[in-house]
Amino acid sequence: MTDIYHNPRCTKSRQTLALLEKNNIQTNIIDYMSQPPNITALTLLVKQLGMSPRGLLRKNEGIYKELGLNDQDLSDTVLLQAMSQYPKLIERPIVVHSDKAKLGRPPEAVLELFAL
Repeated sequence: MTDIYHNPRCTKSRQTLALLEKNNIQTNIIDYMSQPPNITALTLLVKQLGMSPRGLLRKNEGIYKELGLNDQDLSDTVLLQAMSQYPKLIERPIVVHSDKAKLGRPPEAVLELFAL
C-alpha cells in the first residue's frame, strides 16, 4: 500500500493524487491537516525522504516567521514539534511506498518510487 500525506486544498497535492490514481496505484490518503503526524512519524518521514527536518519546512508560511523557525540554531526536535503542532508547515504532498518517500514537487517525482 502507498500512503500520501495529502492536503486537498493544495494544487500539487491534488495533481499528485490524480497521477497515482491514473497509474492505478492504490493509495491510503492521510489528511495530515486534520490528523497531523506526531514527532515519531515525522522523524521517519524525513529519514525516508533523505532530508533534514528543515528541508521539509514550508518557509513561506506566516507561522514559520512568527515562530522564528529561520533560526539556524534550532534543533531538529524543535522543528519537528513545530510541524506536528502546525501541520501547514509541512511541505506537501509526501508519498510513501515501501520504505522510501518522495515529495510530489513536481508531482511526477513520486513515480520514481514505482517500477512503472
